[in-house]
Amino acid sequence: MKKILIMMAILSTSWMIQAQNMTKTKVEHVMAPLPYAYDALEKAIDKETMEIHYDRHYRGYYNNFLKAIAGSDLENMTMEEIFANISKYPDGTRNNAGGYFNHAMYWTVMSPDGGGKPTGELAAAIDKSFGSFDEFKKNFSKAGTTQFGSGWAWLSVDADGRLFVSSTANQNNPLMNDCEQKGTPILCMDVWEHAYYLRYQNKRGSYIDNFWTVVNWDEVATRFTAAK
Repeated sequence: MKKILIMMAILSTSWMIQAQNMTKTKVEHVMAPLPYAYDALEKAIDKETMEIHYDRHYRGYYNNFLKAIAGSDLENMTMEEIFANISKYPDGTRNNAGGYFNHAMYWTVMSPDGGGKPTGELAAAIDKSFGSFDEFKKNFSKAGTTQFGSGWAWLSVDADGRLFVSSTANQNNPLMNDCEQKGTPILCMDVWEHAYYLRYQNKRGSYIDNFWTVVNWDEVATRFTAAK
């Protein structure tokens, strides 16, 4: 009887392990097509820059990210789960995961029909956190212009649902567990030189000024609702 009970326990444990492994589904990370033509944002970003940025830089980050996680437990994790423990992983994983995620967001928060101002709940939240939309723009633009070297400017939602502006170096982002200001990003601006140098050379401020003419506030508002 004792042997039977032991065998049943072993079989039960084995079944549970198999069941747990079966529930682990490999997360599919895709490189979505650019949501507009390469020349669609000409009022802010030239066609050649968009083509090189998307098809070479972004594709490189995406391919290297897939290589970095291949055959590891990270294949079963969402981007948020990876970033939640990013400090445990090699720099190659951090840089390429960030490069893939950050750019994927960057393309969507811009639009040929962008510009203007946000409305509704997002506009109210911006006023509450920054005093006014113009004051928010100053803060965000400053985050981009003062970021030393390569990096990003962000508008994010913190754990209390409030908005804040920050910047990160290289391909870091506010979702990473070792980021100084953590939150859920809803708007990003790439200030790596490859994002603007062909047209603007060293005039990053001019690129940032024109960035506002293509911001897709509908997408930012959707991300804000989801983040809350």
